[in-house]
Amino acid sequence: MKKKILGVLMISLIGILNVSAQETFKVMFYNLLNYPLEDAVPNREDDLAFILADYQPDLFLVCELNNITGANNVLNITRSAINPNFDMATYVSNTSDDIFGDQNDLQNLLYYDSRKFILEEEIIVPTDLRDFNVYKLQLNTIDQDVNPVEIYVIVCHLKASSGVENAQRRYEMVLELDAYLNTLPNDVNVLLGGDLNLYTGSEAAFQELLDTANNITFVDPANRIGSWNNNPNYVDVFTQSTRTQSGMGGTTGGFDDRFDFILTSENMLSIANITYTADSYQVYGNNGLAACYNSAINSSNCAVPGSEFSFEVRDALHNFSDHLPVTLSLEANVTLSVLEAIETVSYFNLEKNVVDSELIVYVNSPELFNQDLNIYNALGKIVGTFQTNTGQHQVFDITHLSNGIYFLGFDNLTHKPTKFIVSR
Repeated sequence: MKKKILGVLMISLIGILNVSAQETFKVMFYNLLNYPLEDAVPNREDDLAFILADYQPDLFLVCELNNITGANNVLNITRSAINPNFDMATYVSNTSDDIFGDQNDLQNLLYYDSRKFILEEEIIVPTDLRDFNVYKLQLNTIDQDVNPVEIYVIVCHLKASSGVENAQRRYEMVLELDAYLNTLPNDVNVLLGGDLNLYTGSEAAFQELLDTANNITFVDPANRIGSWNNNPNYVDVFTQSTRTQSGMGGTTGGFDDRFDFILTSENMLSIANITYTADSYQVYGNNGLAACYNSAINSSNCAVPGSEFSFEVRDALHNFSDHLPVTLSLEANVTLSVLEAIETVSYFNLEKNVVDSELIVYVNSPELFNQDLNIYNALGKIVGTFQTNTGQHQVFDITHLSNGIYFLGFDNLTHKPTKFIVSR
C-alpha cells in the first residue's frame, strides 16, 4: 500500500513557559566492561548505540572506562543515539591506587543532557582502590537563581569478588564516601549509581549505605533487599552475568547476581524537590523470568511472547557487556529553560527502520529539499551524505554500508537523529 504523505509540518518555537509542569528525567547506570580495551567483540559500539537509542536516558552514569579515547567515543555515541546536546563531565583517571601501583584503568564518568542539567561541581572521593566520582548538578530551570533544584550524582565501582577480605574492602570504601557525605547538608538530593559487587543485602557495605544514623541515608528504590546471590527469587533485579559463552571478555556464569544499583537519598522518595518516580526502577533488558537464571540474557529462556525486552535489545546487551544497565526515572515540578520545537508532524520519516540495500525517506518539509542528508555511524562520524531532491518519496542506495546501526540527520535541523539498521 502506498504510504500517505503527511502535509508540511507547522513548527512553532517556544521559549520560556510561564507555568510549571512536571518534568521527568530518565537515568541509566551501566558497567561498560573495560571499554575500549576489551575488544573481543568487534564493533560493540553499535550495540551501545542501539541500547542508548532505545532507552534515551537524560543522565548516563558509567564505570569501567579505560581512557580518554573511550570517554570521547561514548560521548559521540550519546550525541548520535540520544541527542546532540549531550555533554560529559571531566574525564579524570582513577587517583585512588596511585600510591601502590597506579593502574588507573577503570574510571567512572557522567554524561548528561546539557539542555536539562548544568554541571556545577566535580568532586573526587578517594579510597584505597577506586575513586567515588561525585557530580553536583542543577536543573536548568527558568527560576534557577531563586529556586535552584540541585542533585548530587555519585558514580562508583566497589571492590569485586566474594570472601571476607573483599567484603571488608567494600565496607571501608563506603566509609570513605560517608566521610564526604557528612560534609553536605542532610537534606540534599543524592543519587548513587554503581557496580557495588554485593552478594547480599546484609553485607556491611550495603548496610552502611542504608544506615538511618548517617547524615545521608540511601534507600533501594526497588525495595528488593535480601540474599540475592544465586537466588532465583531475585531474578527481577539480577544484572550479571549476561553471558555463558567464553571468549567475549567478562564473566561467563550466566544470569545469577545483583551487582549493579541505583540508590537515592531517602528524601527523594517523597519530600525532595526532585523525587524518584514510583515503580520506575528497572534492570534494562531483564524480563524478570525465573527461567533466565544461569542463562545468557539473549537466550530463549529470558523472554516469552509479550515480554518487554526483545531479542534485539537483549542481544545488544549480551554483546556489549557482561552486566545489564539499571534504570529509573526522576520527576520535578519545574519549567525547564529550553527552546523546544513543537512538531505537529515530523520533518521526515523512514518507510522502515531495518533495511537492506535501499533507504526510503519521506520528506515532509520543503525546507529539507535539496539539502545534505547525513548518515552517521555509532560514533557520530559521517559515513555517507546524500543530496535530497524535491520529492516527498526519496530512495537512496546504501549498498556501501556494512551491517550495523546508523543514524540519519540533516545539517540544518536540530532534532533527535533517526536510527536505522542495515541487515542483509
